[in-house]
Order: sequence, then structure tokens, then C-alpha cells
Amino acid sequence: MPPEVKVKPRYAVVAAVQLPSVGDVEFEASLAELRDLAKTLGYKVIHTFIQKRAAFDAAAYLGVGKREEIRDYVSAAETDGPIEALFVDHEISPSQARNLENDVGCEVMDRTMVILEIFHRNARSPAARAQVEIARLGYLAPRLRELAKLAGPQGRQRSGTGGRGAGESHTELDKRKIRDRIAELQQEIDAMDVERKTQRARRQGRQVLANVALVGYTNAGKSTLMRALTGSEVLVADKLFATLDTTVRTLYPESVPRVLVSDTVGFIKNLPHGLVASFKSTLEEALDAALLLHVIDASDPGFERQLEVTNHVLAEIGAEDIPRLRVFNKIDHVGDAVAQAEHEAALRAKYTECIVMSARRHDDVALLHKAIVDFFQRDLIEAELFLPWTAQQLRKDIYANCEVLQERADEAGAFFRVRGESEALDRLKERL
Repeated sequence: MPPEVKVKPRYAVVAAVQLPSVGDVEFEASLAELRDLAKTLGYKVIHTFIQKRAAFDAAAYLGVGKREEIRDYVSAAETDGPIEALFVDHEISPSQARNLENDVGCEVMDRTMVILEIFHRNARSPAARAQVEIARLGYLAPRLRELAKLAGPQGRQRSGTGGRGAGESHTELDKRKIRDRIAELQQEIDAMDVERKTQRARRQGRQVLANVALVGYTNAGKSTLMRALTGSEVLVADKLFATLDTTVRTLYPESVPRVLVSDTVGFIKNLPHGLVASFKSTLEEALDAALLLHVIDASDPGFERQLEVTNHVLAEIGAEDIPRLRVFNKIDHVGDAVAQAEHEAALRAKYTECIVMSARRHDDVALLHKAIVDFFQRDLIEAELFLPWTAQQLRKDIYANCEVLQERADEAGAFFRVRGESEALDRLKERL
């Protein structure tokens, strides 16, 4: 057996300016999130630099003194490899990034660029890849004039086609080619949207009318919950944005009506607007849902801020009026049993009709399963169906479309006491 190859860590530092309007709790939560984003990209953050200022430095985001402090730290850091990147917790201009890189001596990536790179790496389906590329090109387009100015004549002469890897030089793209590439990608997405709508219509034609969408902050445990509710093998990873492509599975054990569960891309504070727009087709699973499961990490001290972020993004895509069930997940990550009980009681007192659970506990998942089924069964009606012995081939349709409460028979045929949706029952009566 070959020896295990140890991957050498890539080191990075984080820096942020705290403006007077930003409180300490919000500021620290945003920094922690940026460090998680850096970790998702494969970096190990070894230090965080903070500067309180009335405004960002127009030339290089951070003040001169803080830039010198970072440069000294980067050049003298005692690690087994160089510090390769400085992550900045705001979106900055190309000139600010270039000046900051020159002053600190390593690559600079702002928050938006980090998120775009993570999306680029994690996109798997053609739709997700196209949406990511549109967002990336949209991020680059307004920066081209300044980037070309910074790169000089040589950079402008290297202008090339869009749509290559995320690491290509910005100066290789010009605005016309970006517009052409975005239009081409949008056509591809429109074609995929038509196919997606056709698939949804087919599902509805098979009497699949109940749809649930998991929404919530990235890394809140949505994929783990999806796996528990559907018995399916979906990707579960302890990193931000592990899921970009929508996954649709059937609720298991199956119920009447049959329920489809879909996972969606996770939300995050300050998600670039270009990504919100370009991921509209992914988030449309939430718009199609009759019920949203808003999954919240109960163990995260900043869950209230994350809850607000999700509410804001849902409002942006027009999903704020869809019925919603708050699911506080990961309660098993909150201290010991006493701490968990106290935290659960506090959550139930503040958020009435919420569910507090762990996706890793079978009994908790069963309770959530029941709540989902109860939601979709609230408008079901009871009826009696008669099936003559000469039409027994339709028996399977009754069981497929209704919940059979009672069955009896006489010499003429079978009688079924059923519960189901009124439209499904009307269709069955016509056929019987």
C-alpha cells in the first residue's frame, strides 16, 4: 500500500475594516464567515487583521499603517510555506486590490471573488456551471476598463475569449466578448429552463403535486436533512456551498400525496447580487414549493443573523409568501443534555410552531416527516369508492393516488374508504 501523501497547507491571512455603523457582533460574525470561506477554498487562515476607520481607504482599502503591519507579518511569518493570500471582507475595486497586493506582498481576494471561486469549483451540472460563469463575467465586466489601464498596452493586446477557467487574466476579456458570452450562456440556460419546466409538468402529470424545498444558510445541515428525509445518498460535506445543484428526491417513507423534497443552494451574508440573479433557476425550486423548510443551525451563536439573511434572499426571489416551517437543526451540537434542553425551550418559546431537532436522530426525523405529511394532508377529503370485480385492474390506481382507510367487499365488487385530494378523487370516480 503506497504511503499516504500529506498535503501541504496553503496559508492565508484575513483583513477587514470595521466602519462605525457596524456593531462588534455583526463584524465578528462576518469575519468568521470569511474564514470559513477561505477554508472551503483550501486555505489555512493563521491571522486576522482588523482596522477601525470612518471609511475605506480609497487607494488600497486599508490604511497605510495597517498595510505595513500586514507586509511585515507576511514576510516574517514562521510557517512551513509562504502566506499566499490576503482575504478582504468587502468587495474592493481592481485598483484597490492591485495597490494592496503591491503593499502586502501576496495575492488579494475580496469577498465576492472568493464566493465566485467556490461556486466555480463546486458547480457540477451544466446549468450551475453556466450560471456561475455568467455571475463571474458580470463581476469582471465593470472592472475591465480599470484593469486594462493597470495592465498597460500588453494586457489590452492579450484580449481573448470569455468562458475560460476562473484563474484566467481579467485583461484577456473585453466588454464585447463578455456580452457575447453572457448572451450565449443565457440562451443555454433558457433552453435548460424549458426542459426543467417540461420535467416538472411530467411529474405533476404523475400526480406528484406536493413539493417541499429545503432553504437556509449554507452549512446549516440541509443536505444531511435531505438524506435523512428521503433515504438517498446526497453529498454531505462540512464546508460552505457544498451543494450548488438542485437535488430532488421523494419523501421516504412515501405518503399520500406523494411528496417531492428538493435541496437548494445555501444562502450567505452579502451574497453578490449577480449570484442571486444568476442562481434564480436553482432557487426556483423554492418558488415551486408548496412548503419551505427553513433549516437553521441551532448551534451557531449567530443563527438569528443567518435567519435574517435567508428571509432577505427569499424576499428577493419572491418566495416570502410561501408557507414556511422553521427547522432548528444540529441541536445535538449544543453542549450537554441540560444545555440542549434549555436551548430548545428558548427556541420554542421565541419561535412558535418551530421544530428543534438533529438530522442524525431517527426519532427527530420521524417527527419532521409527520409534520410534512400533516401539512399536505390538511386539505384531503374522505370518500367512498366502489370498484366492480370487472375493473380490478384499477385497484393499483386507487392505492397510488389515495390513502386507503378501509376496504370491504360483496358479490358486486370492492368498497374503499379513502382519503385524498379532491381532484385526484374526481379523476378516479370518472374512471370507475
